Amino acid sequence: MTHRTVRDAAAGITVLAVANFVAITTEVLPVGLLPQLAGGLGVPESTAGLLVSVYAFVVAACAVPLTLATRRLARKPLLLTTVVVYTAANLLAAVAPSFAVVVAARTLGGLGHALFFSVSIAYAARLVSPLYTGRAVTLVTTGGTFGFVLGVPLSTSLGAAVGWRWSFAVLAGVCALTAVLVARLLPPVEVAPGAGEGASSDARGGRSRLGIVVGTNTLLFVGQYTVYTFISLLLLATGLGEAAVGPALLVFGALGILGLWAAGRYLDRRPRTLTLATIAVMVLALAAVALGLPHQGVVLVGAAVWLAAFGAVPAAFQTLALRARGASADVAGAFVNATSNLGIGLGAAVGSVVVAGPGLATLAWTGAAAMALAGAVVVVARQAFPHDPAR
Repeated sequence: MTHRTVRDAAAGITVLAVANFVAITTEVLPVGLLPQLAGGLGVPESTAGLLVSVYAFVVAACAVPLTLATRRLARKPLLLTTVVVYTAANLLAAVAPSFAVVVAARTLGGLGHALFFSVSIAYAARLVSPLYTGRAVTLVTTGGTFGFVLGVPLSTSLGAAVGWRWSFAVLAGVCALTAVLVARLLPPVEVAPGAGEGASSDARGGRSRLGIVVGTNTLLFVGQYTVYTFISLLLLATGLGEAAVGPALLVFGALGILGLWAAGRYLDRRPRTLTLATIAVMVLALAAVALGLPHQGVVLVGAAVWLAAFGAVPAAFQTLALRARGASADVAGAFVNATSNLGIGLGAAVGSVVVAGPGLATLAWTGAAAMALAGAVVVVARQAFPHDPAR
């Protein structure tokens, strides 16, 4: 590979970041619209939360098989196809006459998502030289962060003002525009079919490191989405008005840029320190949310700190998986994609059980426990989470 810096690949990285924006917004859009979705479709809020689980489980089940099945296909047309699928899925949800059709739309979106992140993570890595992998992945992940910063809060506010169907319809339009950008501006990348890209002489050790990284990733996403899926209910329980939920999510998402900044600064220098510090902050912040409920000030501050720290997680674990050298870049990305969504689906399901059973007071403690277990794995697994990114 020629020596390509992030600046050299700026156009491609920007387009991938925009695509990440619509991908993340599509995935988590129901989070901010749970009350409206439940009321409009005539289902309990705990059942509406399963729209997140359905999407995530489809991704978890299909990411690796679809990535392997399409590994010989050109990357750019494949990425473009996934964005077109997002467009169709959101449009179907916007016109869905029943909860079952919304579930079908989310299933379709999940199939696109199963390939999107598997391809896009490796795509970002291929645009630059290996020395700049962490920074390139972090910049692409910025688009996903802005999905939380702008996409979900604005869609939530739109849904509260004129109805949840408009949120899906507008997002479908944004997805269509993104497909045009991908088609016109994203540079193609070369793929050597069947090559063990990213493989090393210690293949068994690489697979072991990759397994530990993606397993820990699963635990973190379980903890995250046990709580985040129902964050609108937590905020409402503090006395915050329904119209203020969207703006609150906007602020929380913006704070996630702080975590992303930390990832960009330290992923290519001190990945272990970054990972441990991020998990510790999230656990402590969720504990504050649990102890503070229903006091509005404490919950808002705790949630802000928790979500700011989580901003570093996607880029960190995507980069750690690539550097484990246990599989090709596409397959490593597929495992990160699959385990992230397995965690999202399990977390949303666990959260549904907690909300319907013990109640909101137990929600943040459950999420913190899963994250603390992930932190314990990082402490023990020094080879998978090294101080030196080059090893």
